Amino acid sequence: MSDGKGFGFGLGKMKEAFQKAQQIQEGAKKLQEELDELRLTGEAGGGLVKVTLSGNQEPHDVEIAPEALNQGAEVLSDLVLAALKDAYQLSTGTMKEKMEALTGGLGLPGGF
Repeated sequence: MSDGKGFGFGLGKMKEAFQKAQQIQEGAKKLQEELDELRLTGEAGGGLVKVTLSGNQEPHDVEIAPEALNQGAEVLSDLVLAALKDAYQLSTGTMKEKMEALTGGLGLPGGF
């Protein structure tokens, strides 16, 4: 005969896991809104080209200084690409940090 303690322990762990999942879901919704509103600007050529993305990598703005136009199409293309990569790294790094902050301390496996 079982004394029922194992079953009660299992329910407690399930309730705890469910509460953690709810916390993460609520936090993820808020985080998604924050990331949508966040603007991160990458640049290249000492600010000749700037690209702005949201925290979710949605493009929002590209600024090209008039002096950059004198560099020629190939150089300008390289500057735009470099600024885009810079903005993307800022955006993904920020997203990762915020996700780690959201899930940190919740004891989830796999780095979540």
